[in-house]
Amino acid sequence: MSNEIIIAVISFIGTVLGSFSGMKLTAYRIEQLETKVEKLNTYAERIPILDEQMKVVNHRLSDLESKS
Repeated sequence: MSNEIIIAVISFIGTVLGSFSGMKLTAYRIEQLETKVEKLNTYAERIPILDEQMKVVNHRLSDLESKS
């Protein structure tokens, strides 16, 4: 009976250690995804600005073409 208790305790310790390392890996992956999302968000913020700048450039080109 004592062997069974020792095996159960060892199994429990292994399960706890495995779960802990899995949680650390998950936290690391979430952190990496958050970094990527931040990077993409900066692009999303800049796209409307670039669209507006393109409109201005196209308007200036149209003005130049109509003057020639």
